[in-house]
Amino acid sequence: MPEGLWVASLTPLDADFGCDTRRLADHCRFLLAAGCDGIALFGTTGEGPSFTARERRRALEAVIGAGIAPDRIILGTGCPAIPDTIELSRAAAEAGCAGSLVLPPFFFKGVDGEGVFRAFARIAEGVRHSAAKLYLYNIPSVSAVALDYETIERLACTFPGVIAGVKDSSLDWSYTAPLLERFPDLAIFVGAEHHIPQALRAGAAGTICGLANVAPRRIRALYDAVDAEAVRAPLAEVETMLAAIEPHFFVTALRAIAAAQSGDAAWRRVRPPLYPLDAAAEQQLLASLAPLHLDAMPASPHVEAIDATR
Repeated sequence: MPEGLWVASLTPLDADFGCDTRRLADHCRFLLAAGCDGIALFGTTGEGPSFTARERRRALEAVIGAGIAPDRIILGTGCPAIPDTIELSRAAAEAGCAGSLVLPPFFFKGVDGEGVFRAFARIAEGVRHSAAKLYLYNIPSVSAVALDYETIERLACTFPGVIAGVKDSSLDWSYTAPLLERFPDLAIFVGAEHHIPQALRAGAAGTICGLANVAPRRIRALYDAVDAEAVRAPLAEVETMLAAIEPHFFVTALRAIAAAQSGDAAWRRVRPPLYPLDAAAEQQLLASLAPLHLDAMPASPHVEAIDATR
């Protein structure tokens, strides 16, 4: 069962806005070398729902083909159409991935617990692979569907072993704390970087977080801090980073930081409906982060000059 510091990876894009698998493999290697335990591909930070099932499957094959061990990959497989989610989750299991990160049904709003259960149950029944491990993805700010404890318990009891855990990106400790207490046998990952220390003390399996794309060693230091004194400095740095990013859209802010750290403007590319930060916003963001002296990202051997505003 995966545990530790997992990165919700950004998805680099080529000039045609397709997944740039060479840059993606390079980025995965950088993150693993910086001390991260694994990579979550095509989550929210990676704009997963903006990519087709076919695109995600091809990217997974390319990254594994480039030498990234599949057991260090969790694949974001949530799609509006359940058959696509089943296909991707089965492909992840067949490839030997550590699991699939699965969104609740997110197009129709106001779906109750019964509807959420039926959607996840159809996926769990449809994957039909002995190695399948599904991680329920709670991110109500985006999906508009909150996973209630009763539905999680019903799914875990109905599909033991298949429902392996929960990634909680509610950013709400009043939800997370009871989740950890109620489900000690599930692997619970938190998305909120500033919750990492208290979540680990409460029994979390780890974190799947976006900030580690641009600050993997800082997040590693926070993750590894053993007491309140050791936590203080890395937590303060993480909170400073989050405060600087907060006025902006998280994904585009991370992309601007990655472009500055690597010298590779291609990181600014983002799929519509998202679009890059304007020059003034990017300058403000980078100025706010300058006192932290964030580690440089290695320049990709595939750096190119682009019009990043396309």
